[in-house]
Parts: sequence; C-alpha cells; structure tokens
Amino acid sequence: MEVAGWFVGPIMNKIIKACSDYLVEQVGWRTGMKKKLERLRENHPKIQAVVFAANQAKIIDQTPGLKEWIWQLRDAVDEANDVLDEFEYMKLKEQLSKNIGETKESTAFSESSRFLIERARKIGKSVFNVDPNLKRLEAVVKKLGKVSADVSTFLHLIDSAKLEQQEQQRQLSEERETGSFPTNDLIGRGKEKERVMEWLRKSSNEHRGTTLYGNISLLCIVGHGGMGKTTLLQHVYKDEITKEFDLKMWVSVSNNFDVKKVIADMLECLNKKRPRLETLVAFQGRLEEEVMSKKFLLVLDDIWEEDEENRDIIKWEKLLSPLAHGNIDSKILVTTRMDSVAMLIEKVITKKVEIVRLEGLEEDKCLLLLKSYAFAGLENRQNPPENLRDIAGEMVKKLLGFPLAAKVIGGVLSKNLDESHWRKVLENNLLDDKYIHSILRLSYIFLPNPLQNCFAFCCKFPQYHLFNRDDLLQMWISLGFIQPSQGIEDIGERYFDVLLKKALFDKVKYDCIVRDDYKMHDLIHESASKFFAQECVDVLDDEKSFLKISETIRHLSVLNAKPYILSKIEKFKHLHSLFLFYKVSDEDICSALTKIFEASTNLWLLYVFAPYLKVILEEIGNLKHLRYLKIVGCSLTMLPRSLSNLYHLQYIIYDSPWENQPYGDDFLPDIKNLTNLRHINLPEKVRIEVSPP
Repeated sequence: MEVAGWFVGPIMNKIIKACSDYLVEQVGWRTGMKKKLERLRENHPKIQAVVFAANQAKIIDQTPGLKEWIWQLRDAVDEANDVLDEFEYMKLKEQLSKNIGETKESTAFSESSRFLIERARKIGKSVFNVDPNLKRLEAVVKKLGKVSADVSTFLHLIDSAKLEQQEQQRQLSEERETGSFPTNDLIGRGKEKERVMEWLRKSSNEHRGTTLYGNISLLCIVGHGGMGKTTLLQHVYKDEITKEFDLKMWVSVSNNFDVKKVIADMLECLNKKRPRLETLVAFQGRLEEEVMSKKFLLVLDDIWEEDEENRDIIKWEKLLSPLAHGNIDSKILVTTRMDSVAMLIEKVITKKVEIVRLEGLEEDKCLLLLKSYAFAGLENRQNPPENLRDIAGEMVKKLLGFPLAAKVIGGVLSKNLDESHWRKVLENNLLDDKYIHSILRLSYIFLPNPLQNCFAFCCKFPQYHLFNRDDLLQMWISLGFIQPSQGIEDIGERYFDVLLKKALFDKVKYDCIVRDDYKMHDLIHESASKFFAQECVDVLDDEKSFLKISETIRHLSVLNAKPYILSKIEKFKHLHSLFLFYKVSDEDICSALTKIFEASTNLWLLYVFAPYLKVILEEIGNLKHLRYLKIVGCSLTMLPRSLSNLYHLQYIIYDSPWENQPYGDDFLPDIKNLTNLRHINLPEKVRIEVSPP
C-alpha cells in the first residue's frame, strides 16, 4: 500500500493562503488561530519531505505509525479543501444572485479568501458563534494543525528526500513533449514472429465440409504476463502479409469472457462503429453475414479459462459458430497465459491447435530492450556512457527475462543519466525479490509526485479498459491533479506523454480501432491496483468485493453496478470520483443514483454508463463540488435543471449511441450560470441556445 503525496503541496498551500489572507484582516478568529497557522506553515515543507520519503521503496511498510499518520493527514487536508470549496461555491452563488457576470482573473483560493473576509465583516466579531460554515473552517484548521504537529516523529526519514524531490521536479520540468519514443519493442522475438508468419502463409489441407470448422486454423501464443504476447501479435497484425486476408479483426477479451461483447467488438472492427444493442443471436447472425465466404484473420487477445470447463466450451461454441462460415484458410490467433485454453479450443473445433510458447528473453536481448527505452531521445544512443552500460548489464540479470520489466525499468532510468540515480535503482531491494510485480512497482515509485497521482487515478479503470487521451486529461484537470499555474492542458499533455514513454500506458495500435485510445498493460494494472488499493479501486457487483474496500478510497469504479450494491457506497465519506457501469434493465437504477447524490456529496467527478437509464433526477444538484459529469449509453430526453446550480462544473459530456433518439426542446438546462465551464459535448441533434455569461 502506498499513497500519492501530491496533496501536501498545492492543496496545503491553498489552505494556508486562504486562511492567512483572512487572518491579515484580523476578523473574528479565536485566540490562538494565528499561531496554529504559523506552525502549519512551518511544518509544511517537513510534511512534504516526509510524505515524499514514504513513497520511496518500502519505507512506509518499515516505519511504525507512518501509514496511519499519512492517512490522517490526507483526511484532514481533504476535509479542509472541501470546506474552502464550499465557500467558493457560496461566493459564486452570491455573485450570480447580484447579477455579477464578469469573470474574475484571480485564482480560486484567492477568491475564496476575499469571500471569507467579506462574509466575516458582514457578520461581525461574533462570527464563530453564529456562522456554522466559518466554525467548520476553524475546526478543520485545528484538525490539520494537530495532525501536522506529529510530523516530528518521522523527520529522520527526510535526510535525502528533499534533494531527491528537487531532482524529480527538475526532470519533470525538462521533460519534452517532442521527446522520441523507442522505435523497436520486439527485440528478441524475431524467431517467434517468423514462426507465426510461416503459419499464416501455410495453406490448410482440409476442404470445406470436412468438419464444421474445417475452414479455420488456430494458433495460441502462450506465456506469462509481461512476456510480450500482445506486442508480438501487434507486429504480425501490421505486417504486409496480412493484406492477403479479406477481413481483419482484433479483440481484447480479458478474464471476463463475454461472448456478446466479443462479437460486438468484432462487428465494430469490421464496420468502424459500435453496433446497436441487440440480442446475442442477432449479433451472431450479423457476424455470420460479414464473414460469409471471406478469408479472415482474427486476433483474440488475452483469453482466460473459467473454473467450469463445460461453461467455457459453450461460450467458445457460441463464439466460433458464426466464424465457421468464413472461407478456407481463415486464421485465428489467440494469446493466453494458460496452456489449458489451447486444449479447451481443441475440444471445440476437434482439430489440433498450434502453440508458440514465449519464454524469458536472453540477457543480451533484454539488455538491448532496456537500453532502447533508457536512452530513447539521446543523440548518441548507440554509444551511451560506459559506466551506465555496466550498470544496465547488472540490472538485466534481475529482470527475469521479462520484456515488460525491461521496458518499464528503462523508463525509470530514462531522462536521468546520473550514475547515482542508476545505482539507486539497481540497489533497490524490490529488484532482488525476483517477482515481476515487485519489479514493476519501481516504475511508479520513482515517478514525481504529480505524475504518480495522475497514474494512480488510472488504476480505478477496469482492467483492459480503453481510455481516450483527451478524456483522461479532462478528468485530471477536474480533480485538481494539474495546478493552474500555467496552461493546464499543456501540462496534462506533457504528463501523459511521460507516462507513455515510460511504458506505463500503451497506445492501441489496431487498424480496426479508429479512436485515439490507450490502455494500461494488464500486469501493470494488477500490480498498481494492489499498490494504490487504499486510493483507487475497481470492483465487481458483489458484497464480498465491497467488504474488502478501504474506507480511505478516493476513486471508485463499480462494474455491473446494481442498486443493492450502490447503497453501500455511502460509507466512503472521502470519495472524489465515481464510475458506474450498468448492464441490466430490470433494476431501479434511477432511485439508486438518487441515493448516491444524497450521500456522496463530496464527488468531484461522476461517470455513468447505463444503456437503460431514461432520466437523471434533480437530486444531482446536491453535488456542489462536481467538476466533471459524463453520461454514456443512455437515452435521456433532457438533462436535470439543477445542473445550472453546480457552479464548479467544468465538463459536461453526454454520449448517446441512439441515432434517432428524440430530444426535448430544452434538453440542456440554462448553463449561463456555469462560469467555470471549459467543455461541453452533446449529440449533434441537440440544439443549444445559450446566452453568453
């Protein structure tokens, strides 16, 4: 378990600045508050250094009381930030009630400070006896001061943390958006690629009608996670030889083998758009028509086997039966971690399945791959400093031959060619664990705090989830991960590119995907999700999953969400972002959402995917902190009027798949009050008439 230390920097600065501005005016604070703020300001750099040190290696696990103290600090900071955010909300509301339409240029926390001062002047010196909101502010500052005072217990951790933190910030500021990416990530897999290519060229000896699946040949790439199975097939898929196929499809399956979804993904590959919601039988019929008498190439990436073999056999029969109508020499390529998957498919198609097994890379190949990432962007990358080459040679001996490990450790080393940094990575005890998850853990331990927080947030996406670059940047901005000191979109793009270059994100490169999509490698997701489990969680719709969730979580994603599960969300008092994915139509979704709107009032981000949702009730207006609202797959006729009262809203996105859906004349509420709105995305048919703010 770790926590990202971003919150002790900009957010604590914001709190101290707002309260200090208030103190300057000497209005109504009780005796001792000035001293509390002064102590808080003095402790602030120490707190930053301790939290930074705690995120390094295994310090947090080896220091009694540190983990608990950091979460107490985090809770106090978040509570104070929410109070200031409510003051900002009241300020916006008061401005609008006076018909003040002009936008102030000063930052949000300065505006909050002035609002506090003005409010206190109106109420007078007995302010804390009559105004519950200002009493809340005093209470949270006291709480924050009390927790911060305990920082002295952990000052022994910060001997070198300050210098390391300064170095990370320097690297982050120097990171260039135009920096180059490694040009070849298939190092050491030439023989395996040629074997697959030879299989693709090979003609089947069977003839149509011999067996049901006589026209199809199937090959499995088998290997542990992180061995490069997907990367190998990406290179095969883009090769010129695949142009001989009439149709090409690539589908990421994952451990949730949903036949209907897999066929829908195939149809999307073929038609370049998502099919409308239909029955499985209808999807099978459409796929059969598409492949009829055509030679196709299908990649099924990352197949898992379920506990019940008979259930898996039925799924494979439903999936493969439409494909049986393809032309002779149609090919299916499968990647899996399990030998048993190949044997299972053999039972279904009653013919032998070819297997290519990926083992660990030889050390010399692993070294080449590591250096291609570590020295990417270096002018003379073929001749890097000799001392670093020697350290890299020692390092690959600890990477167990995993290509993914070579990439991410190369990413950790890149942009910092200082020998002391390389030795620090080499000598880190996580490399000695001989466990792939420990090795991968280094990739985010060494991230600068702002980047670590942005990356940690992505762990709440479901595994194998595709995310859009622009969408993710908007989420980061709305949650305050990127501070508005300069162009936040530019900073966000730079952060994203750094994570991409460090192999923590992968670009989805399949030609059947027309969107600008990215994903996190499944093994990195597994590792990071455990690492950040007290911060970000994605869960399925069962009570056991919810019982395991820490109440400290800030970001939650619920798959196949059902109302009886959603009723349990209210216990997470510090939740800042919530992602809900519905797949059922026979549940009272609307009522469950309303309960969330009433209980989870600290939400800054809300994402809802619900194909059967018809209306969102006005109770959404309780979410005063909300910055980002995205509603996907629904058939709404109008958005709730109360959105016009959510003055912090920056992003409103409504994406409906229903092309002929009717919309009301007043689908969108009056948004001229939303002076913080940065982006709005609605279906083309919705007519928007908005008076300028």
